[in-house]
Amino acid sequence: MACETMIYEVEGKVGTITLNRLKLPKAINIRLCDKPETVISEIEVNPELLVVIITGGEKCFSSGVDIKETPSVGTTGKLGKLWRRIELLEEPVIAAVSGFALGGGFQLALACDLRIASETAQFGLPEIKLGLAPFSGAMFRLPRIIGVTKAKEMLFSGDSIDAQEAYRLGLVNKIVPVAALKDEAMRMASAISAYPAHVLKIAKKCVDVGMNMNLESALAFETAYIRSEFSMLGQPAVDERKKQAS
Repeated sequence: MACETMIYEVEGKVGTITLNRLKLPKAINIRLCDKPETVISEIEVNPELLVVIITGGEKCFSSGVDIKETPSVGTTGKLGKLWRRIELLEEPVIAAVSGFALGGGFQLALACDLRIASETAQFGLPEIKLGLAPFSGAMFRLPRIIGVTKAKEMLFSGDSIDAQEAYRLGLVNKIVPVAALKDEAMRMASAISAYPAHVLKIAKKCVDVGMNMNLESALAFETAYIRSEFSMLGQPAVDERKKQAS
């Protein structure tokens, strides 16, 4: 599926979304795609799809939201809702970042579960230099990933960090040469997709939900959620299987 701003392709168990707006350096406009919800809805209902990759190609991930549309984006929150839908996908989502990932582009990468960076990657939230505040959740997601102090520094200064600093902070999982980015993202996605879908779903859900709970509540959620998921599959949960085997 291709449109002015996005290409969506499926290869085996892996879906790839490529930002495709060529008029500007992968600037995100309010449309993002002619029917932005369609692709996410397709991913949500495709039982064969186990991993999603989001990329902008080798030269640029995304330079951010088209500045001409910033007021409408801030008002409607449409892109914020789209990032949240991506974040809530049951499938692990990998951002493959090369070149600039700034503003809204960086926020899209933050909504992904894993991030692979090329050696040219640059991450930043320059909105403050334009008298704006980052929208769409960056002020909440970034501190959870790299810590409060460094997140505030990036937000207050508007300065970018390179791939090496992003790796040091735990923002990216791996750095690769530009030419290897696509293959490495697919290799990681293929390796993940070799595991059972329901186990991947459980792992992602428990981490994401547990991050906002105290330990006791998180452990209780984990037990209940695992039992619920295995019950839907007609299988006993791990602890119950152990009891049966003893």
